[in-house]
Amino acid sequence: MVVVAALAALVATLVAVLIPWLPEPASEEMDRIVFTYWFATIICIGIFALVAAVIIEAVWAFRVQPDDDTDGPPIHGHTGLEVAWTVVPAILVIAIGIVSAVVLSKNADAGDNPLQVKVFAQQFAWRFDYEGDVQSDVLVMPVDRAVEFQLESADVIHSLWIPEMGQKQDVVPGVTQEIVITPTRTGSFTLICTELCGLGHSTMRAPVRVLEQRAFAAWLEKQGGEDKGGGGGGAATEPRGSAIFASAGCGGCHTFTPAGTDAQVGPSLDELTDPAMVRQSIVDPNAVVTSGYQGGVMPQTFGETLSDEELDALVNYLTGKEAE
Repeated sequence: MVVVAALAALVATLVAVLIPWLPEPASEEMDRIVFTYWFATIICIGIFALVAAVIIEAVWAFRVQPDDDTDGPPIHGHTGLEVAWTVVPAILVIAIGIVSAVVLSKNADAGDNPLQVKVFAQQFAWRFDYEGDVQSDVLVMPVDRAVEFQLESADVIHSLWIPEMGQKQDVVPGVTQEIVITPTRTGSFTLICTELCGLGHSTMRAPVRVLEQRAFAAWLEKQGGEDKGGGGGGAATEPRGSAIFASAGCGGCHTFTPAGTDAQVGPSLDELTDPAMVRQSIVDPNAVVTSGYQGGVMPQTFGETLSDEELDALVNYLTGKEAE
């Protein structure tokens, strides 16, 4: 039975180790999640090996001979075994629960000096707000510093997840959720919405960049300077329709050649010429529904989430009237 248990443990271990079940960690939180995963996996391998060995031993040692038609001997059971297979699993489950609780607590701790980032989710795009009135449709984070996100949704339930960083949190309308991520390596990643949020759900992604802390500070300063006219105190620059098109997630549902998008959830935006019609379609998308397409699909919140200047810029961009 010992040999069988060892073989079963070996096979299970090879399956667990040789197949890359998890992405390479890129955050402190993911490191803790991976530890919990392996803690539970090792326990499961041990239980699997023991159960497999007992089953095979029982089948082999107590098999009935072909010519034996007698009833088996009556047995009462084994109180010691019953106590063991109740107490030991209970202890193991409690151990997994304690480790998980500790990891959850540590993963929710942002420390003394976290970077505050507000995340705004809307069908089908993400927007990230930093200190200094900096907005971006790309999530940029400094390495080795905790980032505390405040998550808000304009319409339906979304869910924020960066696979290599482990943490995942639903974004619920009317509720501000929080999540902490502490990147441990620089590079490019992808933020994914993991809650089915509409026809454009699969396109609701955002690029993620993790920079060295000095590079991040330079990026944040540059973005702040651009937002304030490049001088920190000058007049604000005019909003660009192309940037609004990207940050609002329009390309996730529509084809628009100047933006390089070819989605077909909604009608093509090429060859639009009437600014009034385009503006109405953005603010009140159900007023006129293009033949062949379903109403009630496009978000109806752009009139609230976009300023008049942003709407004008987006309309000009879509109708080819944006200034170069």
